[in-house]
Amino acid sequence: MYMQGLANFIDDFLGGLILIGYALVVGSLLWSIVILKVWSPQPAAGPAIVRRAAWVLRFGAIALAAMQGSKLLIKGMVLWGVLGELPVDAYVGTVQFQAGLMRFLLALGIAYLGGQLLLRPTERRLWDYLALCTAPLVIAGAWLVHAVGRFEMREPLMLMTLLHQFAAAVWFGGVAQLLALWHLGRHDPEAKALWPSAIVRFGALGLSSVVLLILTGLPLALAFVASWQGLFGTGYGSLVLTKIFLLGVALCFAYINNRAGKRWKEQGDGDTLNRKVPYYIEAEAFVLVGVLFIAATLSSQPPSEDIAGNPELTATLPEVAQMFTPRLPKIHSPSHEALLAGEAGRVAVVNKVPSVAATEWSDYNHNVAGLFLATMGLMAMLSYIRGPGFQWANYWPIGFVGLSIFLFFRSDAETWPLGPIGFWESTFSNGEVFQHRIATLLAFVLGVLELRARTRHGDPRMRYMFPILCAFGGILLLTHAHAEFELKSEFLIQSTHTTMGLLAVLMASGRWLELRLAPTEGAAQGEAYAEGSIAGFIGIVAMFLIGNIMMFYREPLF
Repeated sequence: MYMQGLANFIDDFLGGLILIGYALVVGSLLWSIVILKVWSPQPAAGPAIVRRAAWVLRFGAIALAAMQGSKLLIKGMVLWGVLGELPVDAYVGTVQFQAGLMRFLLALGIAYLGGQLLLRPTERRLWDYLALCTAPLVIAGAWLVHAVGRFEMREPLMLMTLLHQFAAAVWFGGVAQLLALWHLGRHDPEAKALWPSAIVRFGALGLSSVVLLILTGLPLALAFVASWQGLFGTGYGSLVLTKIFLLGVALCFAYINNRAGKRWKEQGDGDTLNRKVPYYIEAEAFVLVGVLFIAATLSSQPPSEDIAGNPELTATLPEVAQMFTPRLPKIHSPSHEALLAGEAGRVAVVNKVPSVAATEWSDYNHNVAGLFLATMGLMAMLSYIRGPGFQWANYWPIGFVGLSIFLFFRSDAETWPLGPIGFWESTFSNGEVFQHRIATLLAFVLGVLELRARTRHGDPRMRYMFPILCAFGGILLLTHAHAEFELKSEFLIQSTHTTMGLLAVLMASGRWLELRLAPTEGAAQGEAYAEGSIAGFIGIVAMFLIGNIMMFYREPLF
């Protein structure tokens, strides 16, 4: 039982990493066949480029094997924790275990073949074996999705989900391969020469994957969401909406990149293709990683169709809108003693009724944290005004340090240092507390790193830690869960966290583009600088909106 809470969280998190590894394998194979033409008597790329593609594929296979194997172990640990013993025969007999084990073994085989391709990248026989191993790897995924547990339309839904995952893998894997080719082109003339035509060729492959995503995503949404209330009033529906929004953002980046490729093909204009497109692709990759984690989180949520119509499990649109309605922030906190007196009601699994003190404690925490973020957002907006009178605004990241100290004392009052439960015991025995600890550490590190980046000339690589940590924080919010059983109140809490996770991903992408598109030292300020500043400002607006959501937050009581 000690590790159960941590295991539940890791199990959800591993799902996203598994999809990333899967996409790197499947997308890299399609890239190698369609773009590099490794099956053709005259491949479109030399051994060095094909070897780099095989390296990405092998990396994905190793990651997939490691994550899939870990997930099988974690599932066993969760069962052990819940039942007090591990029913080995029953567990091994489940279709999920068998499909997961098959994926684990196939990923190991693909990793081995990938290693051989690093030595002999143009050997056709190895690519044949690789395709033969990847096909059952893809098919095994059909027994690891929601559809396998349905009584109606089981097989069509399994097939539809399989194709949906396949299309997403082709898109993300191709984006990863484009980035690998760009980095290789920095010191390999052949890769640099291939870069423009690879962008154009991937446009067709990427468009095909998007069409397949839409054609399969629509019937899946109709089957699992089923109603407007299911779309707007359940956790599953809100994640579907978030996924659609992020896919739209990724499509915008894909359109810009594809347009630059066409311009190069028609007019020979390769300036944008070399100076900006690589960074747009990096931002696109950020967004797609968020999409894959949402897809993984969806698999752990009950489909809307299964709970729609139950007033205890679903919310109405006005109830959801109320969670985002502006109101005066709560700046008075109940006492710690009053909070602990009602703690039993808040953490109960059945008939949970949080006390008034517990509700007000949570409202105060969220509202004050929102004040921190909203104030930082306003200061950060002022920092974009060029002039000596606004230099002080560059110190806005210090607010993250203050926020982390506040969160450390207030997030989980039943634990150390305010409560009776020890620090390590609470951290590793409760998934919610574990995520709060990570969020607290993230806020502190974000503040320190971004303060240095905006006020000092330190290691330039450290500046990129801010968007990376923002993206990680966003993913944490998107996979954040307050309970194993979704009640209406749990969904309403999740609706705010999901929205903030979405905004955090946008914040990370905006800051990343701002850093990447910034002119080098001594260069004239031009269009690239303006685009970077706009992207950075959009990221700051996203942070300001997160602050507002938290500032107006009220714990739902249903």
